[in-house]
Amino acid sequence: MQQKILIALLFLASIQLAAQTTYTGFIDKYPIELLTDIDSDSSGNAIYAYSNYDTPIEISGTLKNKVLTFYEKDKTGKNTSKMTFENFNLKSKKVEGTWTDLNTKKELKITLSKTFEIEYGDAAEWENVEILQPVSLEGKYFKLIISRPKGGFTKVTGVKILEKKTDKLIQQIDLKCELWGLKNINIGDYNFDGIEDFSVFESSYAGPNTSRLYFLYNPKTGKYFQSSFSGTSLQFDSKTKRIAEHNQCCAGRIVNTAEYKVVNDKMVLIKQTCMEYDDKTGDYKKVKCD
Repeated sequence: MQQKILIALLFLASIQLAAQTTYTGFIDKYPIELLTDIDSDSSGNAIYAYSNYDTPIEISGTLKNKVLTFYEKDKTGKNTSKMTFENFNLKSKKVEGTWTDLNTKKELKITLSKTFEIEYGDAAEWENVEILQPVSLEGKYFKLIISRPKGGFTKVTGVKILEKKTDKLIQQIDLKCELWGLKNINIGDYNFDGIEDFSVFESSYAGPNTSRLYFLYNPKTGKYFQSSFSGTSLQFDSKTKRIAEHNQCCAGRIVNTAEYKVVNDKMVLIKQTCMEYDDKTGDYKKVKCD
């Protein structure tokens, strides 16, 4: 138990090294929302969306010598545009910069106002703040709901599914999860029915182990429901229609893997392998799974 508490505290401390801030404003005359995450080493990631379309765009860059630069890439990884903010200050309530099309060299002015910043310390507290997520579905986008009680930790308390262009609320789901930087929500076809679903980061454990909550789409209701899918670091293979689980602990000395199929929206175990490092042979040996 003490080891789990220590791991959780280290995880939360690492999250606190980042400065996550939400801005609203304009690129030229076009309204946008921008969510930035600047690390302690001055590397940065961000998400922005044009408010008239609500399709999130991921960008990344650096903060060097008070110049914050974000680059947008195409599917091949080529930089297509950039945002540049001179004399950038994380504490500034107003931010101005330039958006540049790297192909045409066209430039547009950026004007932003800070609307929210994740702060730390005993006095920091907020409730039901909505932050943009980096993924979306056809006609839908996501906003995470986060809260922080005074003297406590930031928690994900819900997710909103909204209609693009109109911002109409389609569905809201209550949650109890950890905050995981900018990328809390993933999308994928988790039950292999040809329709994309979504998942929310739940928690981080020893080593690389993580867990997520999986929400499947019900075509009859047009809503999402929380599935019974569970496991450590699950990977979904759409070609084989199988789910792989990988669980590693004790500094890598114990490695457990499992494979599942999906039957009636439930995970059904096909096979499981448990391995433990043998100091005598210098290799892993199979052991009985608990």
